[in-house]
Amino acid sequence: MHPQNPERRRLQLFPSVHGGRSAMTCLYRCGDACSHPVPNTSDNEYLGDVIAKAVSRRGLFKGGVAAGLVVGATGALAAPAAAADADDAPASARWGRAPRGLDFEPVAPNREDAVTIPEGYEQQVVIAWGDPVLEGAPEFDPENQTAEAQAGQFGYNNDYVALLPHPDSSRKKVLVANHEYSDEVLMLPDYDAAAPTEEQIRIGLAAHGLSVVTVQEDRRTGALTPVVGDGLNRRITAETPFVIAGPAAGSDLLKTSADPEGTTALGTLNNCAGGMTPWGTVLSGEENFNQYFANAGAVTDPVQKARLARYGLSGGASSRKWETYDKRFDVLQEPNEPNRFGWIVEIDPYDPEWAPRKRTALGRFKHEGAGPRLARDGRVVVYMGDDERFDYMYKFVSKEKMRTGNSRRAREHNRKLLDEGTLYVAKLTGDSPAAEIDGSGALPSDGAFDGSGEWIKLASGDESFVEGFTAEEVYVFTRQAADKVGPTKMDRPEDVEPSPKTGKVYVALTNNSNRGTGTNAKADEANPRHANRHGQVLELTERHNDPTALTFGWNLLLVCGDPAAADTYFGGFPKDQVSPISCPDNVAFDPHGNLWISTDGNALGSNDGLFAVALEGSYRGMTKQFLTVPVGAETCGPVVQEKHILVAAQHPGELTGASFENPLSEWPDGPGSIPRPAIVNVTKEGFDSIGC
Repeated sequence: MHPQNPERRRLQLFPSVHGGRSAMTCLYRCGDACSHPVPNTSDNEYLGDVIAKAVSRRGLFKGGVAAGLVVGATGALAAPAAAADADDAPASARWGRAPRGLDFEPVAPNREDAVTIPEGYEQQVVIAWGDPVLEGAPEFDPENQTAEAQAGQFGYNNDYVALLPHPDSSRKKVLVANHEYSDEVLMLPDYDAAAPTEEQIRIGLAAHGLSVVTVQEDRRTGALTPVVGDGLNRRITAETPFVIAGPAAGSDLLKTSADPEGTTALGTLNNCAGGMTPWGTVLSGEENFNQYFANAGAVTDPVQKARLARYGLSGGASSRKWETYDKRFDVLQEPNEPNRFGWIVEIDPYDPEWAPRKRTALGRFKHEGAGPRLARDGRVVVYMGDDERFDYMYKFVSKEKMRTGNSRRAREHNRKLLDEGTLYVAKLTGDSPAAEIDGSGALPSDGAFDGSGEWIKLASGDESFVEGFTAEEVYVFTRQAADKVGPTKMDRPEDVEPSPKTGKVYVALTNNSNRGTGTNAKADEANPRHANRHGQVLELTERHNDPTALTFGWNLLLVCGDPAAADTYFGGFPKDQVSPISCPDNVAFDPHGNLWISTDGNALGSNDGLFAVALEGSYRGMTKQFLTVPVGAETCGPVVQEKHILVAAQHPGELTGASFENPLSEWPDGPGSIPRPAIVNVTKEGFDSIGC
């Protein structure tokens, strides 16, 4: 389709602005957030100050409960013990044996324009951008795209993925995928970023949102084939009506000229990660919504200006120019429209007639995703991260209890659980002397980065616990409300997920090159490195393993980067026996309880990938790379089941200098093609159990 110069493509592989990301990814994925001032200008304490002062996914069961959701055990409040030092590791660990689920030969870091997988495994592209989803949608034709066609086709830049049982057939499954953002420069021929046409803008709107697609499973090979036009198939776009639900619904802060009641929002934007509830619905996080809105820099009202700035809204025209044809993206014309984004949204993949919801009780910020866990008493807890430098970790605890069973009454009750409850933000305290946390990443004298923490109440129903804020203001301006109560500023808390096996919560802290620079917060025990390019993974243990508890213990499982570097840590496992990992983003768990991590922006010079990490015993911290994604791509998803691993290869070929006319990747269709984001299914040869 478009001849390429292989030498030019090779030379342009990795020009980047932040970590391993290209300038193009920074622009279209998050509005170049890292080049703008840090939105959090609060003077909250960082952990060093605190220490100094102290001196010291629904398995579809007819019963309605998802398999593997932890109800809880008992345990004391304490950070988990550090693993043995490398020199003390047992011989079995030093010999490189692997626990169940991790028995595969690691993939080496590489820069291939392909998905690379271990020997003995097979891969298949399940569905790619532009493939038909709805009945009557045309086959993908990159030269002749229309908004009408895109609204019936698989969207762009797939991120979160869920693979669920089909309600009517054991030979089918239901695949749900987020479509985080569009990159029109790569997507559309003859695209002029300074003056896009109305049709090009409408294509971009239709490429956002979510897809629900029934897939047929080949029982012999495990291949998954889309069933176009299935009754459950669905496209949700940036123009689909959403019910605004929960305590902020109807607030004056959410009313617009098109919706004077403040109860119906049009569309969902920048959907990143997600989660599955125990009653079978899917949660999706609206993340970098700020970049879609224009003219925030022209706002003069100081209160509104401060609110916009705290969410990263600034400047004049937006990069996509949607405001040219739709006034809701111009904050001067619709000042409340940005307040209608930045929520956790809930869809029911088994009920296409049920309108999707925006859950205001869970707060508004740059949601990476939402990790549910069921408490012993039947209440649901949702863990969340705000993906911004120096922002916070949150959790929500429902007021009502989940009802079991699959009756209509039970389903209607459960689909309202996220509208009432209590919203909390996290404050962490380290247990090492402040002098030992100097920003170098060196382990403190006790051999672990660890400590304790507390959940601070923000709001519950119509009651605010933040001085100077009404409950509605807490929900709509959650960042500013949280600033008032002194939570811990984290290094981009992205995916936050509880383990179905143990209930421990794992937080991917992707990176923060601004830590310790200028007037920005210095290193603390949970964020122990200045100019943090590689990120870390935090493990949180709720008191008595009760997710409704108000206190917890924590430790850093991984401090990522080059294992040969002094500032990295792998749970105490020998560092010469692990794969290098950089910029953890999303997490998942396999049936054996191992942690799997996908990366975004690998700052070690390799393509992004998917990694498996052992969590228990002498293998704790063993990290093995399972796959890499193509050049320029990010590893998203992932789904890790007994016989399937699914990853969403997002933005392949999104490299500086790339365009529709000059593609710098040809994955997945091969020579002469433009790159297409796609879902990849990896199975073991013979369709056997993965890692065994």
